[in-house]
Amino acid sequence: MKILTALAAFVALTGSASASVADGQGDFDWELGTWQTDVRVLADPLSETPDEWLTFSGTSVVRPLLDKRANVVELKVAGPAGKIEGLNMRLYEPQAKRWSLTFVNIRDGLLTPSVYGGFRDGVGEFYGDDQLGGRPIKVRFLINRVGPYQARFEQAFSQDGGASWETNWIAVDRRR
Repeated sequence: MKILTALAAFVALTGSASASVADGQGDFDWELGTWQTDVRVLADPLSETPDEWLTFSGTSVVRPLLDKRANVVELKVAGPAGKIEGLNMRLYEPQAKRWSLTFVNIRDGLLTPSVYGGFRDGVGEFYGDDQLGGRPIKVRFLINRVGPYQARFEQAFSQDGGASWETNWIAVDRRR
C-alpha cells in the first residue's frame, strides 16, 4: 500500500506523461532534428526607408534539453549580407502552461527579452516587449507547421501597442 501511495504522490507532483503532452510541454517535439533554413530579414524594421529584404540560407538544429521541458535551436545561416549565428532557448513553464522563447545573438552576445505563449489550433503565438533604437516595441513571433517536413517562422514588430504589425523576419525550414 505504501508503494501505491508513494506512486500517487509522485504522479501528483510531476504529472503523468499524457498530462504533460496535453498541457503543451510536447508542443515542440515535432521540430527536433536538423532543418535546411531559408531566412529573409527586413534590413531596417520600423523605419521610413523602403523595404529591403536580406536573404540567408543554412541550417537550424533543434535539440531537446531536460527531458523535453526545454530545447535549444542553433541557427547558422549566411548570405550576400553576411552571416547570422544564434540560439533560441525555449523553456516550458508548467504552472502557466506556456513557453518562453529567448533569442541569443552570438555577434553581440546579448539575450533578447523573452516572448511568451504557446500553440493553439496548430499555430504557435508568442508575444513580448522589447526596444528598437531606444523606443519600446511589441514583438510577435508566429510558428506555422506547414506539414511534417516544413515549418514557417515569422517575427513582427509593433510600435503602436499591437494595433499594427510589421513582419521583419521570415524563416522557412525544411527537414533534412
